[in-house]
Amino acid sequence: MKLFNYLKGDKVIWAVMFFLSLLSVLVVYSAVVTLAHKFKQGNSEYYLMRQLVIIALGFGIAYLFHRIKYTVFSKVSQIGFVLSIPLLIYTLLKGVSAGDASRWLEIPGLGLTIQSSEIAKLMLLIYVARVLTIRSGELQDLRSVGKHLLIPIGLVCMLILPANFSTAALLFFNCILLMFMGGINIKIILKIFGICLLVATIFFSWVWLAPDTIPGGRGPTWKSRIENFSRGDSKSNYQSEQAKIAIATGGVIGKGPGNSTQRAFLPQASSDFIYAIIIEEYGLLSGLILLFLYMILLFRGIRIMRDNEKPFGGFVAIGLTFSLVFQALVNMAVAVNLFPVTGQPLPLISWGGTSIWFTMIALGIILSVSRANEDKGEEKLETA
Repeated sequence: MKLFNYLKGDKVIWAVMFFLSLLSVLVVYSAVVTLAHKFKQGNSEYYLMRQLVIIALGFGIAYLFHRIKYTVFSKVSQIGFVLSIPLLIYTLLKGVSAGDASRWLEIPGLGLTIQSSEIAKLMLLIYVARVLTIRSGELQDLRSVGKHLLIPIGLVCMLILPANFSTAALLFFNCILLMFMGGINIKIILKIFGICLLVATIFFSWVWLAPDTIPGGRGPTWKSRIENFSRGDSKSNYQSEQAKIAIATGGVIGKGPGNSTQRAFLPQASSDFIYAIIIEEYGLLSGLILLFLYMILLFRGIRIMRDNEKPFGGFVAIGLTFSLVFQALVNMAVAVNLFPVTGQPLPLISWGGTSIWFTMIALGIILSVSRANEDKGEEKLETA
């Protein structure tokens, strides 16, 4: 395709982005029928056009970011990390609430809302990659790792936690994994896990014994989700039961595009549980192919890290790749009832606006690192 001549970086990642976005348009158009009847007098074309515009703008954003030299993001992450702290605090205090949580900031005059946690997540991962690069010689003991990495990571995750536990937990896990990839001694990583296990035990005991005293008011919600998941009965796990019905009735080849029946009964069918709708309409094989596409993305991210000569580029690429792929795996695990309900959207697939754009930004930065690898390879060939 001639289009690929204008795109730099890993062409496989561009292709994965295209196929996931195409699937997003098809599935979202089908899954939003209930929303259309509820809010737009049955006009599902409104949601179709909106998703098309969001994805088109997303590709424009990805193209713009992949043309920027990735080393620029090292300095940007310093400013972005500092600014994300007051942004998260403001979101907790004055943010737009949904589902008993303040997760969004409204942009005045535009009618758009953004999740400040998405900004903080992106900036923190790049910031951790920067610290691992410039302070690699200093990070030899738990004290130095705590000072330069654990305090910034813990601060951001603690500010995200009251409104979005799953995002905070995933971000913390991604940062620890990035630290491991960055060469932090395994003994230090194990000590961190030991501390985390102790803190988690205390925290979950608090949630279980006194959920109403948890700051942010999300304690009772977390407790009920854990109870419902562990109980396993259909009455307590309505969302999961409807998702399992969608998956079971989809079979191997599915009911066909637009023929979902569970979209009328499944809450968040176009976002949190869209994987179940995909299997219902397109079959188990399509669900496996979708999983395979995310695994390809993971493999290409690892390859970009391997080929990059500068540590910062490799850390950024693998950190952002882990973040996207793990979020996808959690979404799929929730849909098949392996995890409690978390509220994590399926990257590049779920209905949304700014979440898709931040995913495209992350992919654009990954492609920027890949483009630098290509340019370096061409220079070597010319020299030879």
